[in-house]
Amino acid sequence: MEDRELINAPERIRALSHPLRLRLLDLLGEHAELTATQCADLTGESVASCSFHLRMLEKYGFIERAAPRGREKPWRPVTRRGYATGIDPDVPGSVQATVELARMTFQQRSQRVWAAMERLGQEPQEWLEATRLMNSSIWATAEEAAALGDEIMALFEKFEARDDPSQRPPGSRRVRVMATIHSEPPED
Repeated sequence: MEDRELINAPERIRALSHPLRLRLLDLLGEHAELTATQCADLTGESVASCSFHLRMLEKYGFIERAAPRGREKPWRPVTRRGYATGIDPDVPGSVQATVELARMTFQQRSQRVWAAMERLGQEPQEWLEATRLMNSSIWATAEEAAALGDEIMALFEKFEARDDPSQRPPGSRRVRVMATIHSEPPED
């Protein structure tokens, strides 16, 4: 499978730093193709707003037009594997743009976590037991921390074929996983 596209150009990172654009990318990842009208229905935003933000995502190379379906003009992601931001201190604005995108992404994802926690009382026992909040602290070198991140991503790869509905086992649901690997400041 293709690797995630690495983005370190500040203007492309900033193009993602909008809550509706992040949501639209998520939706396109889930549905493969959507029209602006379908995006509006799924987000509660106006068709005009969705159209504008879809065009911005196209301008910066994240999505493209799919084959027309009659009068419908759907959009689709350029890549199914998603994107990874790369901080490049030699690219002016790269660090600041990545920090802003990380803040917005974490805020949006944490809202989903809280919504899931609020629904726990309505979930069947099997999904109660499958729901986890994990927190850990370890001592590692930068190289070990990077390797840990690679190992975690490798675990996710075995589920990627399931974006195709025919590959999903009965009873499966979209499961969200949010993890961070970051260091504390060095101790003096």
